[in-house]
Amino acid sequence: MNKVAIISGVSAGIGLATARLLTENGITVIGTGTREKVENAPDKDFIYVRGDISEKETRTRLIDTAINNFGHIDYLINVAGVAPKERTDILEMTEESYDRVMNINTKAMMFLTQEAAKHMIKNEGENKGAIVNISSLSAYTSSVSRGEYCISKAGVSMITKLFADRLAEYSIPVNEVRPGIIATDMTAKVKEKYDKLINDGLLPIKRWGTPEDVAKAVFALINGSLPYVTGQSLDVDGGFHIRRL
Repeated sequence: MNKVAIISGVSAGIGLATARLLTENGITVIGTGTREKVENAPDKDFIYVRGDISEKETRTRLIDTAINNFGHIDYLINVAGVAPKERTDILEMTEESYDRVMNINTKAMMFLTQEAAKHMIKNEGENKGAIVNISSLSAYTSSVSRGEYCISKAGVSMITKLFADRLAEYSIPVNEVRPGIIATDMTAKVKEKYDKLINDGLLPIKRWGTPEDVAKAVFALINGSLPYVTGQSLDVDGGFHIRRL
């Protein structure tokens, strides 16, 4: 039976790189995003469901597409996320910006995972699947000009722990990947800033990360190589998390 993965935020960047890697390894991907179409989408085993993941209707269509076409869901990869439209001091942050970021980055993940998990529990066999959530180094790193983003990613870390705890009895591991400074559309606006920081020694591995770096970590967490690991955070950040003197 062909394995089926749902990936949110599949239009570009980490989500697209993950979709491409999974389909190359024989996994059918059903992905969602807000773009009209996916440039450089996988050539096969890929279904695109366009919509806003913060809306329940989109999440329902995503789940229904998997179940109606294949009858099961094996993997859920929660990638979809946004930064604030404008970086604003936390003393000036608006409720509108907070709500937008939290609805997409945290609330949508919570309830998509809830629905997908109910179906994954029904899978036959000992290994019923796996869930991976994409958070960020911002889950534990303060950026006072984008506080809503940091809070949303800290929430992802707790969502990971909660579902890891709840789904352990069904042998469904739930883990988190924390990307560092990754070359995506989100970071393009601050490229000059991070180029300088990296050149000045911010990272032990002195380069930008790529979406493919993150995709490989996701694949390692779902391919059965780590069956006794759940509730963990994997830093894909060039060593940013290392405290150094």
